[in-house]
Amino acid sequence: MNKKATMTNRERIEAILAHKKPDRVPIWPFAYGGFATVYTGTSISDAYNKPKVAYEAQKKTCLDFDWVFTPWIGYAAYGGWEFGGEIKWPSGEYAQAPTVARLPVETVDDVWKLKAPEVATAGIIPIVTEFMEIAAKEQLDNEPFKFMCACMGPFNTAGMIAGPDMLCKWVIKKPDAAHRLIRLATDHMKDLADYWADKFGLESSLAFTGEAIATGQLISAKQFEQFVLPYFQEAHQYILDRGYKHIYCHQCGEQNANLEHWAKIPYGNPGIISIGHEVELETAGKYFPNDVILGNLEPAIIQSSTPDKVYEATRKNIQDGMAKCPGGYVFSPGCELPPMASVENVKAMGQAVEDYGWY
Repeated sequence: MNKKATMTNRERIEAILAHKKPDRVPIWPFAYGGFATVYTGTSISDAYNKPKVAYEAQKKTCLDFDWVFTPWIGYAAYGGWEFGGEIKWPSGEYAQAPTVARLPVETVDDVWKLKAPEVATAGIIPIVTEFMEIAAKEQLDNEPFKFMCACMGPFNTAGMIAGPDMLCKWVIKKPDAAHRLIRLATDHMKDLADYWADKFGLESSLAFTGEAIATGQLISAKQFEQFVLPYFQEAHQYILDRGYKHIYCHQCGEQNANLEHWAKIPYGNPGIISIGHEVELETAGKYFPNDVILGNLEPAIIQSSTPDKVYEATRKNIQDGMAKCPGGYVFSPGCELPPMASVENVKAMGQAVEDYGWY
């Protein structure tokens, strides 16, 4: 039986971040910008290159579906355009986000010639800045932060500069070149953290980092320890020292063998750990007992299954999360909410949370 809400979505997140239980599990989908623009009748590319359209689409979608609203623009291919290459805006049925069309780096010699970009004019940053200027003008009852400040991730950014395949080859055959790219990416993360803090302040800002390439499908846990861990430790500590209170970190894909390393990285008090469906909620709760776990329904279920199956998968997810994540739990897909998911499937997620998500 449904219960009556006693908190807004903003209050729910604030309670969880204060190590308290909310009245109900919040719904905070990861990377829902493409879905929002499709839902509101425009295109997926508008989610990335039309700030006003993107902001209004996100706001309406979060209100319509009773979601936590934290405005942001970010994409996994970050780094390719920003370090001097080119991207392609998403188009067609199967393109979900921008992709790299021309890499900034093609040879080892290019690595040593590459320089860090000027943050304010790098790639998508002017678009994101315009978006955040719009977002800064209001803070709604479902909005715990005015925006997420994307600082991305070092290995992922390096992979978009040289290409994931080339970076993984260089990790083995040209480690100096790999370290050079990851060094540049890490310094850029720190520059971004400074840029957002100086421009928008820290009072209502949430730092975001993400890592989609450093997964068990591409590199080993030993390589993660050498090429990912120290750079993330450095960047996260810098972000926290800069004054951001919490870091929302999306640990994408197969990360089970890397969790012991992820657990050595600072995230704030608490951090917000977003996990893929490959990592069990109980496992994440054990490695991050003091952090909020955000996850982790498999996006393919939302995209391709029926409302009944989405409802059942969501029910299991929230019951596991409520019981097995001692630092707090927020319901979300395990990666991007599919832009072309049916409204019926998305509503089924919300109904399951409404039926089973009360404390």
